[in-house]
Amino acid sequence: MDPLSDVLSLLKLQSFFSGGFEAGGDWSIRIPAENGIKFYAAIRGDCWLAVDGVPEPVHVVAGECLLLPGGREIRVASDLRLPSVDVYAIAPAVKDGRVNRYNGGNDFASIGGNFTLAGEYTSVLIGMLPPIVHIRNEPDKAMLRWCVERMRDELREPQPGGFLVAQQLATLLLVATLRLHLAEGTKGGVGWLFALADPRMAAAIDAMHERPAERWTLQTLAERAGMSRTSFAVTFKETVGASPIEYLTRWRMMLASDRLANSNDSLAEIAGALGYESESAFSTAFKRLNGCSPRQYGRSRQSTAARNPRIDRRADSESVAS
Repeated sequence: MDPLSDVLSLLKLQSFFSGGFEAGGDWSIRIPAENGIKFYAAIRGDCWLAVDGVPEPVHVVAGECLLLPGGREIRVASDLRLPSVDVYAIAPAVKDGRVNRYNGGNDFASIGGNFTLAGEYTSVLIGMLPPIVHIRNEPDKAMLRWCVERMRDELREPQPGGFLVAQQLATLLLVATLRLHLAEGTKGGVGWLFALADPRMAAAIDAMHERPAERWTLQTLAERAGMSRTSFAVTFKETVGASPIEYLTRWRMMLASDRLANSNDSLAEIAGALGYESESAFSTAFKRLNGCSPRQYGRSRQSTAARNPRIDRRADSESVAS
């Protein structure tokens, strides 16, 4: 797999819901901050979107799509100068596929929803994204809108395997948005996600992901990137925000965390698969980065999994999915 697929494969869809929102006349609603990633597609009319902590509002017109990964409070309105109504006042209960209407619902319509991801390193991915990803290009927004509509259909008319289909659509939505963000908004960004837009850095990162047990050195990684050792080290640090060896260690620990939580592999097996000569060396590296031993980590995650259901759709207990 490629590095982005590698990271996404460690994340699991934890909850998901979808629905619609229609409004008419002068209107303004407030949606409180919540965990998860919100996604929207404007179907009819236009609106203004304001996200807490973002200085400038965004004007959204029919056909455009939005991804809001920051878990921040937002306001959606025909005019942001209007006083906002709390979303729960107009949609106290959200059901699968429900369309919530406000002020008649004749002027503006959208579909969308929210999904949350489980995984120790979810923040590693989400932290790379801006609070608003606004998709305007016609081919791109058409594909994203298709994903949103299919999600809504799956929840509106439940069929066997429907949650798995919705899960895959949510993943497709996220991957497509990340690709568009990489293509359009990478300038000046720092982090592994932005580094993938640089073919030289991507070659080195891909090598580490492909063979994490390899005894990679700065020189061998620089050769993969087609650069001198010094130039590669400086560019990687500036682009990724960590040295190549620091990045390799973090990736190994991400893989280790996943196996400790989701497999019955022994510490010796995990250590060997990740390039550590001994269980002791692996445990030392793991504790240095995670603050606890591998055994403590594995026990705590398995205990949490036993107490909590793996899948929680919670379609009727979250905010309006609009």
